[in-house]
Amino acid sequence: MPKFNPAVETLAAPPIPTVFAWGRSYDGRSGPMIDLSQAVPGYPAHPQMLRLLGDYAANSAYTGYGPIEGDTRLRQVYGAHVASVYGASLDAKNVHITSGCNQAFVCAAIALAGAGDTVLMSNPYYFNQETTLGMLGIKVRLAACDPENGFLPDVAMLEEAITPDVRALALVSPNNPTGAVYSPELLSGIFDLCRARGIWLMLDETYRDFLPEAGVRPHRLFEKPDWQQTLISLYSFSKSFCIPGHRLGAITAGPAVVEQVAKVMDNVQICPPRSAQAAVADALPLLTEWREQNRLEIARRASALKETLEGLSGWSIGAVGAYFAFVRHPFADRTSSDVAEGLAKEAGILCLPGSYFGPGQERYLRFAFANANSETIRLLRDRVQRFGDAS
Repeated sequence: MPKFNPAVETLAAPPIPTVFAWGRSYDGRSGPMIDLSQAVPGYPAHPQMLRLLGDYAANSAYTGYGPIEGDTRLRQVYGAHVASVYGASLDAKNVHITSGCNQAFVCAAIALAGAGDTVLMSNPYYFNQETTLGMLGIKVRLAACDPENGFLPDVAMLEEAITPDVRALALVSPNNPTGAVYSPELLSGIFDLCRARGIWLMLDETYRDFLPEAGVRPHRLFEKPDWQQTLISLYSFSKSFCIPGHRLGAITAGPAVVEQVAKVMDNVQICPPRSAQAAVADALPLLTEWREQNRLEIARRASALKETLEGLSGWSIGAVGAYFAFVRHPFADRTSSDVAEGLAKEAGILCLPGSYFGPGQERYLRFAFANANSETIRLLRDRVQRFGDAS
């Protein structure tokens, strides 16, 4: 039999289907399943968004190929949007549209590093980014984030981990899996380190629309001198517009990066989905207030989770923020996979094991609390307590 690529064959199976399989064994004894596994919006898309998607999907103008970098109108609208968010001088030339943020990461990684090069990541990390690098033959070096410091990266530890073969540092803020929000000051220090060491900073900002405070710039990196030689920002429209199935993301970077990414994109997908681009170009200015109300709703869900787990014997929150909480469980003699599987099958709670996000995370579980409303989140306390008593 012909052989498979060992860089792919040796990877574990995709984690989300594994967790869903655990859930199928749940007998309903505690009530309906509470799904805190995959990060999906826990409320529907706005009716106007759905109408726009339908109208443009039925328009023959969007059935053909479009520009590799993305349709001009969305690049212009999103460029102006990003400029307003960060108070910086940005426009269409700084934008490359992709089919989701995962693809944005794939394209950027290929543009920056080759087989045998190294990308530095935090531990814990977002598993799809780590496996992407593995499939590409790019080495991964990890810098641990201290749970005692809310899983925030430490600039000194990052500096120590940067060796001559490191081409880029990949970070996610607000973080997946922990939810931790990196302050503008922390990101500034990390950027300065990357610039001084001559490596790229790939910053995944998929969850920036759900920061705890309104009107606060996530960072001021786009104001840094020569930022285009260091920073590559990644984004997804999936969460804020509730359209993950339409696969639409974006890269914000210097024109030189956009040019290199286009070479990759031409071979990966040729162009991003066109009707979704047209719909989002309309929706960005139209649904501003709706997105703000969703941000407030996610904040309420975060508060509900903190209240629900407070004082629960042996359980604690290591970090919590936009969309996620990294929850420490009390079972020192059990793996995180064993605990997550037990919660799914016995308590009707779907969550992800900490081990999916890096070595040394066995005492943690990722709760994607944004999936459930506050009333549902409050049901967790009794279920978690009874699971602990029975274990």
